[in-house]
Amino acid sequence: QDGLKHCLAEFRQQLAWVERLDVTLGPVADPVSQSASTSDAVDPENDFQREMSFYRQAQAAVLEALPRLRKLQVPTRRPDDYFAEMAKSDQQMQKIRQKLKSKQEAVERSEKAKQLRAMRKYGKKVQVEILQRRQKEKKNMLNAVKKYQKGLSDKLDFLDEEQTSSQGNKKGNASQRTKKGPNAKRRYKNQKFGFGGKKKGSKWNTKESFNDVSSFQSKVAHNKGPGKGGRGGKGGKKALNKRPGKRARQKMKNRAR
Repeated sequence: QDGLKHCLAEFRQQLAWVERLDVTLGPVADPVSQSASTSDAVDPENDFQREMSFYRQAQAAVLEALPRLRKLQVPTRRPDDYFAEMAKSDQQMQKIRQKLKSKQEAVERSEKAKQLRAMRKYGKKVQVEILQRRQKEKKNMLNAVKKYQKGLSDKLDFLDEEQTSSQGNKKGNASQRTKKGPNAKRRYKNQKFGFGGKKKGSKWNTKESFNDVSSFQSKVAHNKGPGKGGRGGKGGKKALNKRPGKRARQKMKNRAR
């Protein structure tokens, strides 16, 4: 204790209180018990009591120091237009702001991508369910047809169900309703290009067409018909090279059929 007092006397300076601003007081009176709590009443192992003791001691110091500061005309409130100097420069804060903005945009893009993936997944799920339902209906239809062909069943209800389902899917859209027979565009294409099937080699001879000589005409064979002329005939070489007209060739083709 003597050594502490000696050290205190060495660094103590006789300055005015406004230069030191030291306040040494006990805790303020407890508003509940209306009495100041002593150090003996505070349990050091109890965190709540210890913190409350510090709080009341600081409160007592404030209540003591504020009137003295006002008496000495020392301002104790921060003015409304007070701006403190920032610890970081404006350029550094701008970089931080740009980085935060880029992070936020990245999070938004990620959320949007997640939503799109979820929508695609849901759409694929719906599509798979529709395909499975159609396959199931087709399978049931084929089974019913097989049973009817084998004579195991004499009911044709599956045809009515198919017609009802097709009408239900196309109800309310008159342009999509099925019509009896192909439309005009389909008929024109069928007439122009045929009805499908094998095209290559369709004009090859078969055994039956080879043996069929009903369309053979001796008069027009080997350019010996009337007006064609032989070696010394009237037509000569010019008549030998003469090609039948288009109408005549069409008639010959139709006759051959």
